[in-house]
This record gives sequence, structure tokens and C-alpha cells, in this order.
Amino acid sequence: MSQIKERLLLFVGSYAEAADPGVYVYELDVEAEQFRRLDAVSGMKNPTFVCVNAENRKVYAISEGKTEGGERTGEAIAFSVASETGTLSELNRIRTIQPSTSHIQKDDAGKFVAVSGYHGGNVGLVKLAADGRLLELSDEQQHEGHGADPVRQDRPHPHSARFSPDGRFMLVADLGLDLVRTYAVDQEAGTLKPVSDAQTPPGSGPRHLAFHPDGKYVYSINEVGNSITAYKFDAESGELTPLETLSTLPENYEGENTTAEIAVSNDGRYLYGSNRGHDSIVQFSIDPESGKLSLVEHVSTEGGHPRHFALTPAGDYLVAANRDSDNLVLFKVDRESGRLQCTGRTETVPKPVCVQPVLIPLA
Repeated sequence: MSQIKERLLLFVGSYAEAADPGVYVYELDVEAEQFRRLDAVSGMKNPTFVCVNAENRKVYAISEGKTEGGERTGEAIAFSVASETGTLSELNRIRTIQPSTSHIQKDDAGKFVAVSGYHGGNVGLVKLAADGRLLELSDEQQHEGHGADPVRQDRPHPHSARFSPDGRFMLVADLGLDLVRTYAVDQEAGTLKPVSDAQTPPGSGPRHLAFHPDGKYVYSINEVGNSITAYKFDAESGELTPLETLSTLPENYEGENTTAEIAVSNDGRYLYGSNRGHDSIVQFSIDPESGKLSLVEHVSTEGGHPRHFALTPAGDYLVAANRDSDNLVLFKVDRESGRLQCTGRTETVPKPVCVQPVLIPLA
């Protein structure tokens, strides 16, 4: 049996006007440690977040749209990826939730994408066709209430959603309510049923989530409180049990800061989070028995406002997306210690918000 060849591509979402490029495709040559732009696609307003189905060579992006009546609405756009060139071709786009979307995430089975509405306090579930096209918004859930911070948490702000590894549950980080809400996903009907809420400390503002590879733990990076909360995850019930909350900042840091992205290494030994203001990646080691965290170090992202970052599929590199300095920065990951070392390799991208490194099959 011949081995399927793959190439390592980076899909980047950004802040952009519809007339300008907003979603970018790069090839990352890890041997030369170089970025090579393959494509840049326009026609979307602020396609800040993207997600990728590598096996089917499909990419999904969010955008800001308008209804016939001129009201703001969220859009989701599906693209196919050309195996030889890495270029994107739009398949279709649909309206999702109003007034806008802040994040998009697919499930592992390729049946759904979840969209989160930071401004509307809502989340939606979108069905996918077998060929990867977007079918319809099959369910929408509205959050209610407020958090402890009268400015940042005056109402619900679901910032992101993430599916459990088996796809039975969808976990939503609500920055405005200081909670992670678990929904059960009805795979046939395409509907969501609230199961439980896991609280973060008041004023935390959970933003994004990461599962441990063993599926036993979930980690929330908290934007308002500059912290990370560790949870134990019950795969049967979908319930989360808080274990601890730790700061993402050095003890002596007194400047402005908000956190952004979170990721766990594919061997489950290390966790990373980004600080915007301190402009760093914080690294923790993960105790395999308890899931709890121990601080390792902080590393500069070599740019301003690291809105996102991601580890490559092999876990040997990390790419940071610095929005305010308009660049991607490549870091080498020491596989034993998990520590990061800047390679000095950067790529200019206007206002990058999201970067997704994915191995795409060539055949």
C-alpha cells in the first residue's frame, strides 16, 4: 500500500473588509522553517476564525453579513482545498445567528459546526452535508444573565464552543456569565439540550477551551481574569468539575492584559496560553494523575497582541498570530521539555486573528 503524501498548510483568519483578502493559506516548510503563501481569499468581512476538516479538505470561516432588511447577521462559508495547489474554492455560504458570530468549530465526525455569538449571547449548531457543504442552522440557544464585571460581563458573551471527542456534547465558554455550559448534541435531529453549567471564579470570563488528549480534563482560558481553570470531565454525563484556577501572568506584572488562546500538546504533557498585553505564551506542565498545572515559563511572542496560536500536528512547532504587529511567528518546541524557542522566522499578515496548522492529503 502506498503511503498518502501530506503537506503542512496554515489557514489564517483575519480582520478585513470584504474587498480585501481575509483568509490566507500558507505552506509551512518545517525543514527550512519557512512560510510560503499559496492563496489569499476576499469576499468576507472580518473572517476572523476558521476551522478545517483535513481529511475531506474543507475549510469553514465566519463572516459578517446582512439580511435583506439590512440587519446584521452572521455568516458561515465553506471552502474546498485544492490538493495540489492549496488554493481555496468557495462551496457555499449560509446565514447563521444574529447579530454576528465570533467563533466557529467543527466536530470530529464532520457532521456539524458550532457558531458562537459574543454580541448576541447565543450559540448555534449548523448541519453539514456529506460533501462538506453547509446545510442549515439546525438549532440555536440563547443565554441569559450577567457576570460579576459590570463592564465586560453586563450580559451573556458566548465566545467559543468545542465538541467533546465523541461528539455527544458541545461545551460553550461564556465570558459574560463566568461559566462553561455543556449541551447534549442530538446527532439525528441536530439539536442542543442544556446539561450542566460549570462556574469559574467571579470575574474570570472564560474565552476558549482545550481538551486533554485523554478526554478526562478540560481547560478554560479566562480572558477577563487572566487565568486558566482546570476541570475534570465526565464523558458519560458531560459534566465538568472545577479543579483549580491559576494566573497566566508573572507575579510581578502590573500592566494591562487579557488572555486569548489555549492549547494542550498532543502528548498531553504541556499546556500553553496566550497573553495580550504581556504579549507572551505561558507554558504549564500537566500532572498526568490529577490534571493539575505547574508553571514552566513565559516566552515573548515577538509581536503585539497574540490573539491566537496553534501547535503543528506533529507538536514540534508553534505558530503565534500577533494581531497588532501583523505577523505570524514560528517557534520550535522542545519535545521533551515543551519549551519554546523562537526560530526568527516571521511572516507578515494583516491583523491575523486565527491560525490553523493542518496536514492536508495530496491525493
